[in-house]
Amino acid sequence: MFQRISEDIECVFERDPAARNTLEVLTAYPGLHAIWGHRLSSMLWRYHLKWLARVASHLFRWLTGIEIHPGATIGCRFFIDHGMGVVIGETAEIGNDCTIYHGVTLGGTSWDKGKRHPTLEDNVIIGAGAKVLGPITIGASAKIGSNSVVVKDVPARATVVGIPGHIVTSSIDENEDKRKQQAKKIGFTAYGETQDSADPVAQAVNLILGHLHAVDSRINLIDEKLEQAGLAEGMDELPELDVKELSSGDDASAGDKKE
Repeated sequence: MFQRISEDIECVFERDPAARNTLEVLTAYPGLHAIWGHRLSSMLWRYHLKWLARVASHLFRWLTGIEIHPGATIGCRFFIDHGMGVVIGETAEIGNDCTIYHGVTLGGTSWDKGKRHPTLEDNVIIGAGAKVLGPITIGASAKIGSNSVVVKDVPARATVVGIPGHIVTSSIDENEDKRKQQAKKIGFTAYGETQDSADPVAQAVNLILGHLHAVDSRINLIDEKLEQAGLAEGMDELPELDVKELSSGDDASAGDKKE
C-alpha cells in the first residue's frame, strides 16, 4: 500500500511542474484524493458492499469534483491533473501510467449492461474536455487532444483530435523518438504535441529538440575520435543538466502559468 502511495506522489512531481513539495501534493491535489477514494470504494465493491461503495464514491465526488464509479478498473501511477468534472464510468479500464486532464469523460453510449465504457491501455494521455465514449480501446501511448470526441478504437501511439475525433498521426517516426529522448534528458515533455501540430510554439520546440539531439550526437562522435587519437587528456567533462537547478528560479512563474 505504501509503495502505491509513494508511486502516486512521485508521478505528480513527474507530470506537474507546479508541484513544489510533498505536503502540497498530499493536501492540495484532488486528483490524488479521488484515486485514493476510488481504491477504498473499489475494495468495498469487490466485497459486494455495493451500496456502501457508491456512498463512498459519492462522498469523494463531493470532495474532489471527480466522479469515478467503484466498478472501474484503474492501474498504477494514474494521474488526474486539476480534475474538476472528470467522469469515469463503471466498466472503464485504465492501464498503467495514464494521464487525464479536467473535464474528461470516459462514458458509455448504451443503456445495456455489460462492457459499455472505454479501455485505456498503458501511457495514454487525454487532454482537457475530451469525451471518450463507448466500449472502445485506446491503444498504448495514444494521445487524445483537448475537447475531442472519440467513439472509435484508436491504435497504439496515435494522436487524435477533433469532433468527431480523427487521427492526425498514427505512428512515432525516428525524428519524434529522438525529440522525445532529448526532451526526457532535459526534463521537458511537450504534452502530446506532434510534428503536425498547428501551434507555431510547439513546432519551434520540436525543431529545437531535434537540433539539440543532433548537436549531442555530433559532440559524442568528436569526443570518441579525440579519445582514440589520444588527444582527450585534460579536457573537462561536460556537466550534467540539473533540471531542478534550472527550474528552481522559475517555480513562481511556472505555478502562475499552471494555475
